[in-house]
Amino acid sequence: MGRAKDIIVKVIPSKIANKFIKENHYSGKVVNNSKLHFGCFLDNMLHGVMSFGSPLDKRKVIGLVENTKWNEMLELNRLAFDKHLPRNSESRCLSIAFKLLKKNAPHIKWIVSFADGCQCGDGTIYRASGFVLTKIKKNNRLLIFKDGYITHGINLCHRGSPIISKKYNKDNLTENALHKRGDFEYIDGYQLRYIYLLDKSCKITVPILPFSKIDEMGAGMYKGKKITVEKRHKAVIV
Repeated sequence: MGRAKDIIVKVIPSKIANKFIKENHYSGKVVNNSKLHFGCFLDNMLHGVMSFGSPLDKRKVIGLVENTKWNEMLELNRLAFDKHLPRNSESRCLSIAFKLLKKNAPHIKWIVSFADGCQCGDGTIYRASGFVLTKIKKNNRLLIFKDGYITHGINLCHRGSPIISKKYNKDNLTENALHKRGDFEYIDGYQLRYIYLLDKSCKITVPILPFSKIDEMGAGMYKGKKITVEKRHKAVIV
């Protein structure tokens, strides 16, 4: 494991976490729902952040695990590491974060997270950290505007995101109308959903997919480039 064992993981303020995420996450954006942030330190320097919070629409995911109460799950909605951490750091940091959750927030039973197979990757870190794959779907709501700005279609409505709507949808048009007008294009790719059970007695209510399904559906991606998991292993990429 090398120096990965020297990493210290602890809770940090949102101000520090959000600054790091904006500088190191591929999206350059934070999730406003994030309420709990773990910082990953090596030699007393911050080199990684893991942010957790309630899903944007909990109603759509709470039923993924049987008999889940409203406060018993979290979404891992941002995972950002810089290049200074050694190999295997991500899986080690997640492991420590989960142990801290089980000790200090025992009511949290499970974690959901989504891999962005449109811009980043297909979930290598999640698979290495013990998550199971429960869904692969074509992502047809991720938009890229002419100036390069990327957002989800849900953010075009004024109620959902007034700042974005004011700049990119000032005419208050529907998503379809904006697309027909040529304001944006849809980004090709997939979204992959992963679940981690903190409480191993919990039961997942949806089918658990084999990781080979990623290649079958052509959903493989690594660092923003299309690649199959098989080819990645042959190239000894982790």
